[in-house]
Amino acid sequence: MTAAFVLSINMFIASLFAVAFAVVASTHPTVRGARWLAAAYGAGVLDVVLEFILPWLVDPELAVVGIYLIYLTALTFGLIGVARHYRVKTPRLPITLVWGAAFLITPALLILPYDSTVRALLYQSPYATLQALMAWVVVRSGRKMALDKLLIIVSGLAVIFYLAKPVIAWKMGMAAGPQGYLASQYAAISQTMGSVILIALALALLLVIMRDTTSEMVAQSETDPLSGVLNRRGFEARGEISIQCAKKNGLPLALITLDLDRFKSINDSFGHAAGDTVIADIADLLANSVEDRDMVARLGGEEFAILLPGRNSLQASELAEYIRISISDKLPNRFNTDTAVTASFGVAELQETDELSDLCRRSDLALYEAKAAGRNTVATANLSSYNH
Repeated sequence: MTAAFVLSINMFIASLFAVAFAVVASTHPTVRGARWLAAAYGAGVLDVVLEFILPWLVDPELAVVGIYLIYLTALTFGLIGVARHYRVKTPRLPITLVWGAAFLITPALLILPYDSTVRALLYQSPYATLQALMAWVVVRSGRKMALDKLLIIVSGLAVIFYLAKPVIAWKMGMAAGPQGYLASQYAAISQTMGSVILIALALALLLVIMRDTTSEMVAQSETDPLSGVLNRRGFEARGEISIQCAKKNGLPLALITLDLDRFKSINDSFGHAAGDTVIADIADLLANSVEDRDMVARLGGEEFAILLPGRNSLQASELAEYIRISISDKLPNRFNTDTAVTASFGVAELQETDELSDLCRRSDLALYEAKAAGRNTVATANLSSYNH
């Protein structure tokens, strides 16, 4: 298999992935790094074009420098794209240092013999450094799922590939000049290894993007757009998992259900926009009153739920009382009236044979008791309500 044939395959692959990332960027604008990755593989196509025309150039120095810097640009775009996707600050200083070193190396690349091992090492070092920075960005993101580890491994293999190329060139020998590169055995091996790395990186990146895009879509489908907390669907899906975890580990779990008092009168008196503002304010207050492990959800209308892993009914009642006082005392009065916003609360604790529906039913019964007691109060499910 000749180097020219492998190079043509690489150009097709780079074009394919450039289009793939461009499509992802256009159809999913929230995928922040896709445009940079499309540009990276697009630059790779241009690099291959220069490789093809190199043998026919009488004065190849300009093309040699162009190939070197364009490929460096492709790797830089790829690094920026990965940093954007992982929401890690782009390592601008290291990138600037690599480019500064690359420009300092450029004259040596033209002066040293084309088949020199020292020249090959200088040529590949900036590439290896940028690829190592890509792995470092993923590590720095703190994400440790299987696909993130795969991307780190592939990036590490790419670093080894770039650093191994001078050794391969030394063992096999290179062409005496750039025009003879495509006819050399070293070029065939180099381009074949490059093709494997090219495909592996692109597939790993696409899989990461697909995973994160799917997760984001699921999160959006489980989030209430007005309040920003979980909706009923998200609450039920995650609540079942929390209950199973609590049972497995023998830990307590409690549920608080709360409902804003006389919410319809707020909408009738001040309009639905004011009511929406109250809903958003309540959700923000609830989110700031619980721990990270707790789960806040808007079940519908003016009804909210708080699932509390690791807490019993007494602890949940104390939290509900704190939230009740906070709502009536701290919630900003947006209506220029003395009428306070209040809520009623029902609390229930998970029992051994409970499912989520059982826990919700008892918490709702306690909430009805709080409403019947005059509202703006906390009621806890009693033992009789544990009977199914």
